[in-house]
Amino acid sequence: MSMAQKAEPAVGTPPDPGPKESDGRTAERPLVLRMLARPEVGVFLGALAVLVFFLVAAPAVRQGSSMATVLYQSSTIGIMALPVALLMIGGEFDLSSGVAVVSSALTASMLSYQLTLNVWMGVIVALIVSLAVGAFNGWMVVRTGLPSFLVTLGTFLILQGLNLAVTKLVTGNVATDDISDMDGFDQAKKIFASSFDVGGVQVKITVVWWLVFAALATWVLLRTKYGNWIFAVGGNKDSARAVGVPVNFTKITLFMAVGFGAWFVGMHQLFAFNTVQSGEGVGQELIYIAAAVIGGCLLTGGYGSAIGPVFGAFMFGMVNQGIVYAGWNPDWFKAFLGVMLLGAVLINLWVQRTATRR
Repeated sequence: MSMAQKAEPAVGTPPDPGPKESDGRTAERPLVLRMLARPEVGVFLGALAVLVFFLVAAPAVRQGSSMATVLYQSSTIGIMALPVALLMIGGEFDLSSGVAVVSSALTASMLSYQLTLNVWMGVIVALIVSLAVGAFNGWMVVRTGLPSFLVTLGTFLILQGLNLAVTKLVTGNVATDDISDMDGFDQAKKIFASSFDVGGVQVKITVVWWLVFAALATWVLLRTKYGNWIFAVGGNKDSARAVGVPVNFTKITLFMAVGFGAWFVGMHQLFAFNTVQSGEGVGQELIYIAAAVIGGCLLTGGYGSAIGPVFGAFMFGMVNQGIVYAGWNPDWFKAFLGVMLLGAVLINLWVQRTATRR
C-alpha cells in the first residue's frame, strides 16, 4: 500500500454541519433597526413629516421667501442648540443660556454706546464676558459637585436681574440705545446679521453660520480626541477619569462653548435690530434644550449627535412659522411644541433600548 493510500482517512468525509446556530447575542440586527439606532435618524424623519404636513396645510410655505424665513428662525435656535447639545452629551445642562444671549448683546451695546467706542470693542468684551460666564458655570459644577441644573439656575437668575437693573441704571430705560450710526457697525452687521440673494430670495447669513457650526461640531464629536472625551464624561465620568480623560477640563470647556454660542446669537440680535430689550431671553433656554432632546440627545448624557439638533431646530422653525402661514392661532405653538417634546423623549427612550439590546 502506498503512502498516499495510508494517509487516507478510515472513515468518510463528515457531513456538512450547516449554518451555525445563533444565541441572539451575535446575530446582526436588521438594517432598519441599526439605522433607527442612530440618534439623528428619528428626528430627520420627524422633521420631514412636519415639513410635508405644512407644505400641504399651508401653501404659502412653498414659496422661497417663506422657506427662507423658516430657515432663519431655525438658525437662530440651531446655533445655540448645537453647544447645548454637546453639553448634554457631556452629561450637563445650562439653564442660563437664554438670558446669556441677551447679556452678551447688552454688554456689547452699552459698552460701545456709553463709552463712544468702536462697536468691535464692545463685541470683543462681550465675547470675553460670555466665555467667563460659561467658565464660571463649569468651574462651579466641577468644584462643588452640585447638579448643573441648580448652578445654572442660579446663574440664570443673576443674569436676568443684572440685565434689567444695569440697563435701567446705565440707559434709564429697559432697552439699549440705537448703535446703527456708530463706527464699525456696518462691518459687524455683515458678519452677524447680513443677507444674501439666492435666486431672488434673501437668505440670512445666520443660516450659513448654522450649517458651518453644525459641520464643525460633527467633526469634533466624531473625528477628534475631544469628541471621545465628551461621550466618555457623559457616559460615566468616574470611568472616564480612571482612563485618563480630563473630566474637569472637558466640562468647563463645554460650558464655555455654550457661552460662545450665546455671544454669537447675541451679536446677531444686536446688529439685526440695532437695540436690545433687557427683559428678553427668558424661556429660550428651554427651547434650546428641547431642540437638543428632539434631536436625539439623551437627558442622561453620553449619547447624541450634532446633526440631530439641526433637524430639531428646523422642526421648531417650521412649526413656529408654519402655524402663522396656515393662519392658525399662534397660541397653539406651545401645545404643538409640548407634543413634539414628549414624543421625542419617548422615541429617544426606545432608540436607547434598541441601541443597547443584545
